[in-house]
Amino acid sequence: MEKPSMLREEMDMPDPLFPMKIHRCLYEKSGLTTFPNHWHAHLEFIYVVEGRARFTCNSQTYDAVPGDIFILNSADLHHGITLSERLFYYAVIVDPSLLHSRTVDAVEAKYIAPIASSRIRFENKISDDPLVRESLSSLIEEFFGKAFGYELAVKSWIYRLLTALLRHHVAVQFSPEEYSSRLRKLERIDPVLRHIEENYSRRLSVEELAAVARMSRYHFGRMFKELTDRSVTDYINFVRVNRCEYDLRHTDKTITEIALTHGFHDVYYFSRLFKSYKGVPPTALRKIN
Repeated sequence: MEKPSMLREEMDMPDPLFPMKIHRCLYEKSGLTTFPNHWHAHLEFIYVVEGRARFTCNSQTYDAVPGDIFILNSADLHHGITLSERLFYYAVIVDPSLLHSRTVDAVEAKYIAPIASSRIRFENKISDDPLVRESLSSLIEEFFGKAFGYELAVKSWIYRLLTALLRHHVAVQFSPEEYSSRLRKLERIDPVLRHIEENYSRRLSVEELAAVARMSRYHFGRMFKELTDRSVTDYINFVRVNRCEYDLRHTDKTITEIALTHGFHDVYYFSRLFKSYKGVPPTALRKIN
């Protein structure tokens, strides 16, 4: 059996001597997946400039509007979809190696090493912090301006950004053992999440998914809930409903056709479930669009 591709995203940096990059991300249709469920070892900052989106970080869901900033820590499992016809944001990705000191000084020992190893983790959403917003927007401006010495300016803004986050937005601190344990569990569950993405429209049993993870049903269910904050059934329905929402917005298929295509065989159950996830029934969403 071919080994499923992992959800850990490996990133190449354009300049190995200055390991960071910034993506301009533009989407012009609602209901699109901006990024599928994945995780990485880098630190990522998303700065929403225009439009609306919904980002899920470790299965905590956040609605995003212009001015919102999202912090994706190392090993945060994250997913995004557009909620407006036009969405634009910057994605700033920083390799922790850019921040390390060459000697073990107080800055390295107390702050940079714990951030780089994700023992210090930041809140995922920041909506109203002028210093965080100024630091990130100035960093982006310097990066794209490429004036002489821009690397110094970018790095200084990163440190200022981290200072603001450390003072006001630390969510949790992990021990090295806790962080290593989380990484091992994520690597174990990677093929399961990929398997769900590829097969969500058919019946998926907990036993089948536990077999993909090579775990007992009991231990698999506990670990899945711990990492995603959802039961297996809830997670599969979450994936199905998102696919249905896209078709409701952008196709002429009937509601029954959409439900059947994406794994729901009872249209009344689908309607109730859709409303519980999206706040409106599919008929109302279809009328709006």
